Amino acid sequence: MAIQNHRNATRRYLVITLIALVVLTGVVTWLTFDLFRPTPPRSVTMAIDPEGGFNAIVAKRYRELLARDGIELKLVPSAGAVESVARLQDPNSNVSIAIIPSGITDEHKSPDLISLGTLFYEPLWSFSRGRVLRSHEDLTGLRISIGPEGSGSHVLSTEFLARVGIINHKSATLLSLSTQDSAARLLGGEIDAAIVLDAWETPVVHELLTAKDVNLDGVPRADAFVALYPFLHKLTLPAGVADMKENRPPNDVMLLATKASLVVRRDLHPAIQYRLLEAASQVHSVAGLFHAAGQFPAPEVIDLPLGTHARQFYKTGPPFLQRHLPFWLAVLVQQLLVLLVPMVGVIYPLLRFSPAVYSWLQHRRIYKLYSELMVLEGEMASSPLDHTQNYIERLDQLEERASRLSLPIAFQPLLYALRLHVGVVRQRIEKPPEQVQEMHQRL
Repeated sequence: MAIQNHRNATRRYLVITLIALVVLTGVVTWLTFDLFRPTPPRSVTMAIDPEGGFNAIVAKRYRELLARDGIELKLVPSAGAVESVARLQDPNSNVSIAIIPSGITDEHKSPDLISLGTLFYEPLWSFSRGRVLRSHEDLTGLRISIGPEGSGSHVLSTEFLARVGIINHKSATLLSLSTQDSAARLLGGEIDAAIVLDAWETPVVHELLTAKDVNLDGVPRADAFVALYPFLHKLTLPAGVADMKENRPPNDVMLLATKASLVVRRDLHPAIQYRLLEAASQVHSVAGLFHAAGQFPAPEVIDLPLGTHARQFYKTGPPFLQRHLPFWLAVLVQQLLVLLVPMVGVIYPLLRFSPAVYSWLQHRRIYKLYSELMVLEGEMASSPLDHTQNYIERLDQLEERASRLSLPIAFQPLLYALRLHVGVVRQRIEKPPEQVQEMHQRL
């Protein structure tokens, strides 16, 4: 019977330990995946400019590169940079990526957004038809397309035209036309000028640069604009670069340009951020008209802070696992490592200290009976003959509880010692003092 009780006690101990391990491991696993998000999403959404812009062309290239790693990049068209920023700021829009020109937002307006670096220059092209615009006075009374509302072109053109005094429809007729529509109407003579914010590589820009009846107008006070707007850069478009045969443009042209940044939400998964940075490196690291090879992407802070993972990428490249393993295998290994560390942190201390805790619990069961025995002895010392029968009954109960106590074999000597001491106290009550003294000497 004692052996069976011992087996039952051991089995209960193992069951309790196993349950504790399972519960703690489950809690730690849930906290790990909830806080550290080791699993990246299979699909992310990027807001892009209208079809035909360089922004949209680049986004399609990103989509191809991310698809190689099993990541679906969904492209959602917007009116332009302003609308894209609004969607990025809205967590319910599911948009987490966009390419935004400088001067559109900043850290105070968009605290939930970070930059992964700058990608390319976006000049502010000013095209006119039938005349050369040399100063802001030449804009008076013209029909000027400044891009659709919600676009970066619209916002910056409005700001700069207001700076030089073209602030209302009395001075000029400002039209909110798309880039494609602006080019078509300018070529058709329906409007007098068009302002386009886009990269040199954009097809519409090349179309207008090479059109015979369309002029590219420079910025006469470019240095003043750069001083007033630190996010702007001054670029020079060389004569004949668009068409050497026709010498388009016929002269060097001074341009104002923004830098486009790869902007993401702060909560975008780090693995996706690294894949975007690698894609940007493949797409933008080649030389262009206005930049040298390797100049982009660049860890520049213009409007938004550079993300932590982006800083690490520009210093050391992608993480070790992503450099040496396929993307999803690297993610799987990372998940196992993230899961293993807290599990080891929980299981090892539990296995290390559970024997000591178990031993303390078993000793406590015995020492509790010892405490009762010591109280009984103290009462006997103060009144040895007054409550003899009561003492005997209490000893019987104590001995019965000790005999029912189920302990592993390793703790049985303590139980035997307790029962022996109970017997000693019993004999002290029932026998004369000289016999009790003789028993103490034998013990």
